[in-house]
Amino acid sequence: MLIKFFRRAGPAEVLLIFLVAAGVWAGAFVNPHLSVVNNYDSNPMPLYGFLKMAIGEHALYGVIFSFVLVLLMSFMVVNFNTNQFFINERTFLPGLIYILLTGFFPSLQLLNPVLPASIFLMIAIRRIMDGYRIPGTAYNFFDASLLIGAGSLFYANLIWFQLLVVIGIILLRTGNFKELVISLLGFLTPALLTTGLYYAFGKSITTLPGILYENLFSPVVQYNFSAFIIAGLVVLGLIILISTVHLLSLLSSKKIKSRKTFSVLVWALVLTIVVYFALPSASVEIIWFASIPISYILAHFLIFSKKKLIPGIIFAVFFLIIIGMQIRYLI
Repeated sequence: MLIKFFRRAGPAEVLLIFLVAAGVWAGAFVNPHLSVVNNYDSNPMPLYGFLKMAIGEHALYGVIFSFVLVLLMSFMVVNFNTNQFFINERTFLPGLIYILLTGFFPSLQLLNPVLPASIFLMIAIRRIMDGYRIPGTAYNFFDASLLIGAGSLFYANLIWFQLLVVIGIILLRTGNFKELVISLLGFLTPALLTTGLYYAFGKSITTLPGILYENLFSPVVQYNFSAFIIAGLVVLGLIILISTVHLLSLLSSKKIKSRKTFSVLVWALVLTIVVYFALPSASVEIIWFASIPISYILAHFLIFSKKKLIPGIIFAVFFLIIIGMQIRYLI
């Protein structure tokens, strides 16, 4: 019943999704706080440092800012499918799933650098796919790399997603060496401009590399997983695994562009998992990145699964997990 309702795209669905978002973030508004334990807070990347200065010690302002970004991301997630039409159905379901995923770790519903960086990642993925079948040299990959480089000035670990641009070139193009070069130039441009600004204001040109190294390789305080959260993660992991296997089983039957779009999204999820497990500087905050591909993969399963009862059960379980996380956080 819920799936059928949210699969539609009308004003009533928009209103209900907003109410769901408000409910998912209710705990953050009731108990706003600032994060002060991670490297990205104690030694922030330049753009996140400016954002922290603007918010100051007003934790509620940080929550409001982050909530607005979540609503924006939900719109962008839906709009990407509307533009590319790779799920083959105009639906608000990916946006709803994204909002629900932001409620899995309620303690992360505060001002953080990963959420604004995820905006850049989302636009970069869109620019990658805009490079499909463009004659000659596709400068979309310069744009995508520029966005990755700029987003990394909020959250350093976004740097590793430059590999997604390279993967996109390999998947969508014919190994155009020029596009690889211009993508590298786009990626380096924000860092070079920032270094130039540091120098112009009398700071050492090694300032940015030092901050970058600290944010990329220094260990962060790891999240304390309770038994309840571990159980929720296991169930959520099984749902994602089932949805991914279902997608891969149908991938060969899809149109070429849809197939390549889903391939890029799956690679984005793989990169997120690798970064989380391989780097001591990454913790559960990286779920903001993972939520982008997961939203589409899970929405695809819920829409196209032939056994209609199973998607309803899975969506209900998923919904209840998020509600359970919020209730536990509030009490």
